[in-house]
Amino acid sequence: MDESSLVRFVFLLCLVSSSVFCLAESDQNATVSSAVYIVTLKDRPSVHFSGRESSDSKHSLTATSSQIYRTLNRSASIIRVHDSLLRNVLRKENYLKLYSYHYLINGFSAVLTRKQADRLAAREEVENVVLDFLVEKATTHTPQFLGLPRGAWLRDGGSEYAGEGVVIGFIDTGIDPTHPSFSDKISGHTYSVPPHFTGVCEVTIGFPPGSCNRKLIGARHFAESALSRGVLNSSQDDASPFDGEGHGTHTASVAAGNHGIPVVVAGHRLGNASGMAPRAHIAIYKALYKRFGGFAADIIAAIDQAAQDGVDIINLSITPNRRPPGIATFFNPIDMALLSAVKAGIFVVQAAGNTGPAPKSMSSFSPWIFTVGATSHDRVYSNSIILGNNVTIPGVGLASGTRIMHKLVLATHALRNGTTVMDAIYVGECQDSSSFDQKLVQGKILVCSYTVRFILGVSTIKQALLTAKNLTAAGLVFYIDPSATGFQMTSSPMDIPGILISSPQDSQALLRYYNSSLLRENGSGKIVGSASVAKIVGGMRPTYGITAPKVMYFSARGPDPEDDSFVDADIMKPNLVAPGNAIWGAWSPLGIGTNDFQGTHTLISLYQITHYVFLVVFLRS
Repeated sequence: MDESSLVRFVFLLCLVSSSVFCLAESDQNATVSSAVYIVTLKDRPSVHFSGRESSDSKHSLTATSSQIYRTLNRSASIIRVHDSLLRNVLRKENYLKLYSYHYLINGFSAVLTRKQADRLAAREEVENVVLDFLVEKATTHTPQFLGLPRGAWLRDGGSEYAGEGVVIGFIDTGIDPTHPSFSDKISGHTYSVPPHFTGVCEVTIGFPPGSCNRKLIGARHFAESALSRGVLNSSQDDASPFDGEGHGTHTASVAAGNHGIPVVVAGHRLGNASGMAPRAHIAIYKALYKRFGGFAADIIAAIDQAAQDGVDIINLSITPNRRPPGIATFFNPIDMALLSAVKAGIFVVQAAGNTGPAPKSMSSFSPWIFTVGATSHDRVYSNSIILGNNVTIPGVGLASGTRIMHKLVLATHALRNGTTVMDAIYVGECQDSSSFDQKLVQGKILVCSYTVRFILGVSTIKQALLTAKNLTAAGLVFYIDPSATGFQMTSSPMDIPGILISSPQDSQALLRYYNSSLLRENGSGKIVGSASVAKIVGGMRPTYGITAPKVMYFSARGPDPEDDSFVDADIMKPNLVAPGNAIWGAWSPLGIGTNDFQGTHTLISLYQITHYVFLVVFLRS
């Protein structure tokens, strides 16, 4: 791919990223006997001697044998220095070195006591010593919305060539290599592995031989820091490049997934999906895990390896939710590694964060990192419910309609004998079918409460759907509880007729109509039902052309803070905004715990406490 094509490709790709993970400082303190520390030395790393540094930002796609030899020698020398420093300073004391970082930064991570860390920090050759960071996780129509088929795609030869020869390195939760979005046999146009990429495909029980191909050309996992803490459960967290969570698969498919992949969700065909650069190659560096997230020591190792392997772009799905320690936000070890990556000609993209809309909420600080904020999309899946009083109430939900009117029944009015609201305080959320009398629900539309517990992931739409199906309900309606007001609602896939009424005012209108039609037992006044009826219209067809893009309210804002004092840095952030809300993408089968998973793809909204996903498109300047 020539330089102009690479520039156009990276611009396309720049729209995919708004993917966010939150980075928090470790809660370890001085009273803990040992902790993981990241130690950075003053001497230069290997990349500074490799010949890949470039003043004109052009990535050297190939290296001579002499350059490779010098780099390997330099790397080996750096590792020996690390080992010697630890031996000389700590002598026969107990410690555990986890990684030697030698390519992008000169440093290492190790399990140390606070006193050991202080002694290392006092050494003249040591630049910085910081505690490890805890890392937590912070479309189909998108190419058309961005004008790609008739714009940059056309100039690059169409979807058959868009992204050709470019390698994107994803620091994420891994990948599902069996998904058709990553097959190298979808197109009649054969893939050729770029000669400048030297990465490998790790083979484990969870990632067997043949998992990689000419599309997915590299895969590794990094977990030494997690293992040292005893938090990695190899069976639950999948100690391999395989995606046990779903986010990495999703992000990779949106950035570089194959063109024309059918989207099937909850049994419904919803069109075809395509990555922004469908001919780009994918290299996966798994450093984030399903149960606990990950740690900065592992993230740095992944970044260091990705650069050494020869990726052209790094998609970094982490952002700090606290200001990194040090005299400036820019000097944390992750950002310093990324500085060397950029100097070597690698384009680095990072999400702005999801801490908006407050001023100075920016979570991507450094001027050498391209920061992407999140905007709305021009596609909406509109759903609605028509009440028996001829009032139509809008809502969301990827679901079919009921075709005819059905009676409504409020969950708290359909309890099994002996069950009370006091016995099951959350019964209104419809999470347990055993709490209800099937005879009172059968053939009716079940009305449930959508509370903040859904936002927190304690209750799920998936479980409410199961309840409705077990009770043979004709459909399912959620009204918004005041506790959930203000949160972004996504068009969750439903395999029965359903709708989520996201407006508090509309929710009250539904409840007023229902309550006005209550049927009571003579004498006792006991509620025995309701004469209210409704018809769910359904929301399987998207509408386009709404006013977009608009910056999402959760997207982090500038000005960029320089340090903990919130002094303004003279740096404009974000650099770009791109679609980051309700994006279709591939999903991992091990990630089915997510509320919205109903097939091989999922629709993810950026504002969900349990799943923050900001899908990135890269811009090369």
